[in-house]
Amino acid sequence: MTGRPPMPLRRRPAGHARPIEAPPSAAPAGPRPAARRFARGCLGGALVACLLPLVPPRAAAGPAAPAPVIKVASKDKAAKSAPAKTDAKADPKAQPAAAPPAGPADLAYGAYQRGHYLEAFNEALKRARAGTDPVAMTLLGELYARGFGVPYDAKKSIDWYEKAEAAGSVDATFALGMMALTGQGMKADEKAAMEYFRKAAERGHGAAAYNLGLIYLQGRVVPKDTASAAHWFEKASEQELEDAEYAYAVLLKEGNGVEKDLTAAARMLDRAAQRGHVTAEVELGIMLFNGEGVPKDEAAAARLFRKAALAGNAIAQNRYARLLAAGRGVSQDKVAAATWHLLAKKRGLGDSMLDDVVAKLPAADRKIAEDKAVKWGAAG
Repeated sequence: MTGRPPMPLRRRPAGHARPIEAPPSAAPAGPRPAARRFARGCLGGALVACLLPLVPPRAAAGPAAPAPVIKVASKDKAAKSAPAKTDAKADPKAQPAAAPPAGPADLAYGAYQRGHYLEAFNEALKRARAGTDPVAMTLLGELYARGFGVPYDAKKSIDWYEKAEAAGSVDATFALGMMALTGQGMKADEKAAMEYFRKAAERGHGAAAYNLGLIYLQGRVVPKDTASAAHWFEKASEQELEDAEYAYAVLLKEGNGVEKDLTAAARMLDRAAQRGHVTAEVELGIMLFNGEGVPKDEAAAARLFRKAALAGNAIAQNRYARLLAAGRGVSQDKVAAATWHLLAKKRGLGDSMLDDVVAKLPAADRKIAEDKAVKWGAAG
């Protein structure tokens, strides 16, 4: 499958998609499409590879699974004593666990966001010592956990997170769950992590609800329970987490742990796709192409495939190439079809039908397609 390897907390269950009924002449099934950062799946791999501490839900990549097949007729993704970072440029993945409080500007959080970690540490420490400030305590835990502005120290991180949790921080509860899950500063204990996630999820923490759903889906420390997984994915999706929206959509589409509802699945995929979830774009495109749970709309499907193809998704590249070759939902352009096919093939997704399209191109057109594929592939 394409995309980056799965990162902690982003993961979406991929499920095993059944072949989608459509016109004859299917492309060989390939790996399920991958999203930007998070793996869609984590169903068969280690949960740790699917959950990422303190990262805003935005990306992950997942395990391979049979891809849905679109048939087009012939019209046819643990720090260790890390050096301290002081005022480095902010790392986009290093978002603090605590959200800034409403009201006056949060100076510590603002400094953190700008990458001024030592300033953030000093401001947060001043506030934490002045009284019970769960936001400042959580930020101190985050800084120690990442070694930003101060030397990495998991024990101090846990200490501040525990103080913040006692003061009412749900973000600190989630952070402790991640540390228990990954064994950062403590013995790895998935069951303990699960209880932290449950406490945070019951207080409306979306990422904790999503992780809890994954634990139920994998069934390693508790019996596998897809109904509970669906429940927590739904709760997480209410917090606008695209990974949770995708995960819940998969279960709705398959009737796995929840009553089958193609219309609701398409709606959930649309929400995730609008937030940039590449796999959701591909899955929704397939549903639109086949009129499954939504009115059939080949042009809309082509637009989604093109968008996901531009993001580097091999499944989307293959599907868009087929539509271009056939003139379905988009003007026929066999040179462009050949280009997208060659890009998908370079990523490991071959297609004998499209090989034939390339072979039948005039030599000059084939050279144009090959040159574009090399140029685009190098750029990607």
